[in-house]
Amino acid sequence: MLKIVSPSRNSLCDGLSRRRFLEIGGLSVFGLGLNHLLGQQGLAANAAGQTTRHQSTKSVILIWQHGGPSQLDTFDMKPMAPAEIRGPWKPIASSLPGLEVSELCPEQAKIMDKCTVIRSFSHGNGDHWAAAHWMLTGRLGANGSDRVPRYPSMGAVSSHLLGPRLPGALASVNMNDGGFGFHGGAWLGVAHNPFRYGEYSYGNEAGRLPTGDHKSFSLSDGLTQDRLMNRVALQSQLDDLKREIDTFSTFHQMDDVNGQALDILLSGRTREAFNLDAEDTVTRERYGSGWGEQALLARRLIEAGVRFVSLNTGYWDDHGNIERALNDKMPRHDRAVGVLIQDLAERGMLDDTLVITAGEFGRTPKINGNAGRDHWPQAQSILISGGGYRHGQVIGATNDNAEYPIDRKIEVEDFCAIVYHALGLKQDDTIIDPKGRPTHLIPGGKVPREMI
Repeated sequence: MLKIVSPSRNSLCDGLSRRRFLEIGGLSVFGLGLNHLLGQQGLAANAAGQTTRHQSTKSVILIWQHGGPSQLDTFDMKPMAPAEIRGPWKPIASSLPGLEVSELCPEQAKIMDKCTVIRSFSHGNGDHWAAAHWMLTGRLGANGSDRVPRYPSMGAVSSHLLGPRLPGALASVNMNDGGFGFHGGAWLGVAHNPFRYGEYSYGNEAGRLPTGDHKSFSLSDGLTQDRLMNRVALQSQLDDLKREIDTFSTFHQMDDVNGQALDILLSGRTREAFNLDAEDTVTRERYGSGWGEQALLARRLIEAGVRFVSLNTGYWDDHGNIERALNDKMPRHDRAVGVLIQDLAERGMLDDTLVITAGEFGRTPKINGNAGRDHWPQAQSILISGGGYRHGQVIGATNDNAEYPIDRKIEVEDFCAIVYHALGLKQDDTIIDPKGRPTHLIPGGKVPREMI
């Protein structure tokens, strides 16, 4: 007679402790949920209905600069403007003829021929939370007074519609969610939250997301793949029982979570991707430490089959002393982005991997009384590379003080359309909302014609 072991028991039927069954997680009632990895921290409501998975070989690396980077001090310099507008840095030539960038960005200057710079990105929302939610989900919703996400992120949607690029991989990974970012699944549920890695100083997402490193994906002592598969076979005997009670969305989530966990554990692909010690010394030194090392990890995760990686590089909300702030962090950000794009190109991965850098808005053209720049949603410069697009160009322009676009205004929904198109999705593809209604991924927007 089959005895069902309660999920609350402290040990499994062979005496192996639940804590040690896997270094994280447990198989449904027998242990395979990877609960701190894939969602047992409170299974949220799943979207109603079923969604057919799309097919795509494409991936995205989103370099998110939460707080808002300065357009004037990166890719839209105005060297002829007064000192309080142009800032303290000089422009330098790049590999794209006619495009000058900040002297703080020498590594990115080397790869501009492989990039598109959008100088005319603009929207009208200066609230960190509202603008970040809008940028990362394609919809207005959360704001500074109500920070609960109202819509799933682009990474979560890609997890839902596409899943990982290869079996045995995570669908999405988020590094260093510093605060102004909405990278989670919202009402799509925790199965589509990203795996969390790195430094988390704020953690604004509703509900804590899972964390870990390559050790998190190991089978515990004494548990072989054969023994794990025996447990999977045992669990299949409960299918009839589960179908009788499978009227709640939670159980759909458990199916997704357990399936991901089994693929990840048996392939070992994800564990190896997180093991940076396996990378050769020359490559590691090329990327450097900190954000550079995390950019290298992003490349390894894409190679391992992860669909969507988001990497936050620091806090760009520099209301005071912007010179000291950017002198510190911009060289580290520049190295991470520039080396990543060059490395992807050398490995033949860039065409299938979109790399895009942005924050929720730009900065004020005039330096304020605290030697900083304030919120300025009317103009931002965005860097795009790879993803199957045409590159080696600048799209749009701002006026003499980089205050607003004077040519080819690009908006939030266009930004999201660029990301979705690179993944092989269309803006009018649908997901099912909590009320059972089909909902377009974004309500409008299109990829700039120059990139197609």
